[in-house]
Amino acid sequence: MGAFPSKDVASRMREAARALLAVLEPEQVRLLRAVPGPLDAPELREWTYLPGPRPGLSTEGLDDRQREVVDVLLATAHSAAGAELVRGAIEVERHRRGLLGSRGADRYWVRLLGDPDGDEPWGWRMNGHHLAVHVLVTSAGIRVTPHFVGSEPARVGSGPRAGHRLLGPEEDLARRLITSLHGTARASAVFAATPPDDILTRADPFADPDLLPEGLTYDRMAPGDRQLLERLVRRYLDRAPAAYARECWSETVARGLGSLSFAWAGGLAPGERHYYCVRAPDFLIEYDNTQDDGNHAHSVWRHIRHDWGTDLLRGHYTDQHA
Repeated sequence: MGAFPSKDVASRMREAARALLAVLEPEQVRLLRAVPGPLDAPELREWTYLPGPRPGLSTEGLDDRQREVVDVLLATAHSAAGAELVRGAIEVERHRRGLLGSRGADRYWVRLLGDPDGDEPWGWRMNGHHLAVHVLVTSAGIRVTPHFVGSEPARVGSGPRAGHRLLGPEEDLARRLITSLHGTARASAVFAATPPDDILTRADPFADPDLLPEGLTYDRMAPGDRQLLERLVRRYLDRAPAAYARECWSETVARGLGSLSFAWAGGLAPGERHYYCVRAPDFLIEYDNTQDDGNHAHSVWRHIRHDWGTDLLRGHYTDQHA
């Protein structure tokens, strides 16, 4: 599942949405487009990363060609690395089902919001266990948050991919950062010996950074530690298409990197239950590997202004529908 050049993201996404509509049966199209109300309706901010059915078209009954087109659509919302990551979440979920003795088809739900052929805002979503991708498109740009990827198990224990850690880089970068801190710096970063059982923002419709601990700020870190924090943040932003990732990073730099902060809870050694978060004025990042004795990981990137495309919708309605 590849990604497309960033300059073509919106047009490629539109083409992929049209292609999906073209290969579906009428009843499948009805399920795909069954959306209540306008794109800023509160119902469209309801989401979950837990197992269970969602609104929309299930991928469980799709044929190979239909699933291939869904994969192309999913890729358009990501960089090459991001596309590999979300595909990996689906593959780890298959592995988990195999461990439980189930060989059923993938169960993710796709929703098309609005009309990809029109001039109005439109978008789409793909949700299922440990995967949540939310996309909004207007003439002013795209938005791709909330963006959630989980992995159960966090480390694959058997089969051809034994030892594979889908979210290994996200974990390892953060551990390198926390273990490089000493004295008062580490004391400021570590907010609890016991980590929370899950990400603190859960599936909240609006991400509240005040739910997260303050932690250690960037301007109190040594140069090498600052570089690690920057790499960790970029790891999450770079899930998105390159142009949007650059936009988010440029805004962060313009606001001042000193406003970034990092916090950790739990054990420091690999295999121990742990949690971390990054706070910034515009976004937040959370990661936990606490369930199943530290072998069940969650990661989420939320944007305070961009989640659900709120800023783009507000700008569009102000400019076009005053």
